[in-house]
Amino acid sequence: MPDTFSLHRFFGIAVLGAIAIAPAVGPARMSAEQVERPVPPTRDPHTAGYVKAKELPDGAVPPSTADGNFVIGPTHTPSPAFSAAEGLKNGSVIEFEMKSSDSKIYPGIARDTGTFGTVDPADPARLAVTTSHPAAYTRKVEVYLPKQYTQGSVAPFVIGTDGPDHRLFTALDALIGQHKIPVMIGISVGNGSGDAQGSERGLEYDTMSGQYAEFVETEVLPLVEARAHVKLTKDPDGRATMGYSSGGACALIMAWYHPELYHRVLSYSGTFVNQQWPHNSQTPHGAWEFHEHLIPATAVKPIRIWMEVGDKDLLNPNVMRDDMHDWVIANENMARVFAAKGYHYQFVFARNAVHVDRAAVEQTLEEALEYVWQGYRSSRPTN
Repeated sequence: MPDTFSLHRFFGIAVLGAIAIAPAVGPARMSAEQVERPVPPTRDPHTAGYVKAKELPDGAVPPSTADGNFVIGPTHTPSPAFSAAEGLKNGSVIEFEMKSSDSKIYPGIARDTGTFGTVDPADPARLAVTTSHPAAYTRKVEVYLPKQYTQGSVAPFVIGTDGPDHRLFTALDALIGQHKIPVMIGISVGNGSGDAQGSERGLEYDTMSGQYAEFVETEVLPLVEARAHVKLTKDPDGRATMGYSSGGACALIMAWYHPELYHRVLSYSGTFVNQQWPHNSQTPHGAWEFHEHLIPATAVKPIRIWMEVGDKDLLNPNVMRDDMHDWVIANENMARVFAAKGYHYQFVFARNAVHVDRAAVEQTLEEALEYVWQGYRSSRPTN
């Protein structure tokens, strides 16, 4: 997995805990010398058992109007917006910080540096983490304001995890300027630090509940409106979530548990695996439950989703061996259950792509946003 660490650093994610696979030293401690980064095998999108997918010509992306499964690559040429050097042409960005001491929902935790957890010998799907403790954090929030926004009007928006995500703003700037998506506000929220079980980021993104969406609704969005001087729509059809890795799982979690708030979801290398901590008996396998039980057993929700996974995406990146840590299989399963239930979804399998592959993101993000916003009618009541 030679590029994963640098890619995660680009997106603001610390990944040491997620990728450490060496045996624990003592109950939960690993030295730096013992940390290994396994290179995942390259998966064939036409493997038996995978969803049937349309192979596109190399360099092409799917039509933004088409549901279903697609294979892209191996070449990932960035779209023109990411090749330009001028920066944002059609908008500007404001930023502010949020401190854990001001949060009623997330006062802050952290896992000790160099530690991870110990697998329950009686249940390989459960991880004991004994080195997590209260800890303060400061998160950055950035807001993209298109120049086409009319002061005082109610606007749709997309909110993303692991901010600041300047790629999101670049794509919005290009698409709004070309009238390919509605004029909208872009919001990029930093995580509370760390990664995976026992960390603040893991608690926020991997927990199967409505808590993170409630945090955004009650603590983040009011500050966005006040600091950026905008009005954000209450219409769930005018609200989108997006993210990378655990942030991608979080994007769906937000819409799944609060469909009255969000109808549109975008996920790259979504962590639809067993990474929830603390353990929850109602969803014992974390986000793996989406394709294992929740989506098949639940009436269709008003969610439209775009998903991507790479052929070299993660496989067993930590100490757990529960058959629920294969990102490719997880995302393939998501496509299968969404299709079976009749959801509007687009699933992209990217050849020559690692976890949250930079080139694949820059090739597809504009098309993904166009797909996610299909069918939006700005004339709908928005307040």
